[in-house]
Amino acid sequence: MSIRVSMRRIASRFVVRPGLRGRLASFDRAGASINAVIRLRPRGHWSVLCLSGLLVACGGQETAPPAQPAAALPPALTQVREWPLPAPTGAAQPDLIVAPDGRRLLSWVEPVAGGGHRLQLAWAEREGWQAPITVAQGTDWFLNWADTPHVQALPDGSLWAHWLRSTGPSRMDYGIDLVRSGDGGRNWTPPRLVHPAGTRGDHGFVTFWAQAEDQLGIAWLDSRQKAAAPVSATARDDSHHDGHHGGGAMMLRAALYGAQARQQAEWPLDASTCDCCTTSSAITRRGVVVVYRGRGAGEIRDTRIVRFDGKAWTTPRDVHADGWHMPACPVNGPVVAAHGDDVWVAWYTEAGGVPELRAAHSADAGDRFDAPVTLARGGQVLGRLGMAFTGDRLLATWLEETGAGEQRIVLGTYDLRWRQAGRVDVATLAARGRASGMPRLRWAGDAAWLVWTDVHDGKPRLTGASVR
Repeated sequence: MSIRVSMRRIASRFVVRPGLRGRLASFDRAGASINAVIRLRPRGHWSVLCLSGLLVACGGQETAPPAQPAAALPPALTQVREWPLPAPTGAAQPDLIVAPDGRRLLSWVEPVAGGGHRLQLAWAEREGWQAPITVAQGTDWFLNWADTPHVQALPDGSLWAHWLRSTGPSRMDYGIDLVRSGDGGRNWTPPRLVHPAGTRGDHGFVTFWAQAEDQLGIAWLDSRQKAAAPVSATARDDSHHDGHHGGGAMMLRAALYGAQARQQAEWPLDASTCDCCTTSSAITRRGVVVVYRGRGAGEIRDTRIVRFDGKAWTTPRDVHADGWHMPACPVNGPVVAAHGDDVWVAWYTEAGGVPELRAAHSADAGDRFDAPVTLARGGQVLGRLGMAFTGDRLLATWLEETGAGEQRIVLGTYDLRWRQAGRVDVATLAARGRASGMPRLRWAGDAAWLVWTDVHDGKPRLTGASVR
């Protein structure tokens, strides 16, 4: 049976609003180039802003190719400001998107008095926030620091969201609940499992995209074939990856959903993937691309890409053959951005024996990639990447450990061939290990917007910043 999938031109029903524009702090550029700007650190968290001249001194790591003439590189972002968020203390697992009209939408999970959790949404306004909206709440949700709920706004005005729900007797039996709202979040469809009901094992690490103005695309890691394979005692006891790793292989699947929140098509994309690394997607001129961490023979865990042209998916291929042998899941997935036929991918690897962030560019929608460059390298690199395309430059964020045992969020500015124009140490976190979760990065208006989870007085708290 053939399935016809719409690839028609997307026309947004959102009302376009002007981008946010705040006052920029100024500094003297006369004479010589300026290498660093020092800003005050409210509550001890905002850090030194480093430009290309001080990359080694401030970052302590190897970076992308040698600096090019200043005129050839885009302006670096340098001005960091705190961005107050509407989430209460105890909130975590943030997601941040930019709607078709340019507005920012934040989601998070917060505990409910008496037990359980709820998924909240809030729209950012010019000044402050709209009142938060409750998408759903429950006492049977599966919460994981890396596998978090996501939201999506389509051009027809609909909102979509997902969360994870426990579905079986085992702690690792959980599935993806998907909902849609056609009235701005006031009402939501009943949740539907993305995978067949009754399927054992874990399903998650979702990425969303707009396949058409009223059609949602979704890809996820699926456990249906892994659940049928025996799980060793070692795998059950391995806490590095929260019990995801089993005897069989996880797989990547994708589906399309229409205006009635019903599945219209579904495909298996890759029969052997990493168990618990995040996925990412972006739209090219030739269709959506999805990037993820594969699982090859000999436990090689390199980054792969597939593309959908509206009719069929391409065969999985490596973005680059790093050859990273990893017998367990590193919980560190790739990210992707695209514009026209240009595709940019960044990923974490330890193929060289030490933590490293690599990035590569494709000029043909992901068919072939240039040789990768190194964004950061060294024992301080934690990864958990974010990426954004601004129109004339690329932004990448990641986490590092400091010499004092703290974590910091780094923002790098690059040209469209991954030459570095600047680096900003955005914030120093009190959170340790997994408590910092997965930071989020988006570009809207004239600024980069970041959201992450920190810890205050022993409780999680969402924190935000803008960088211009």
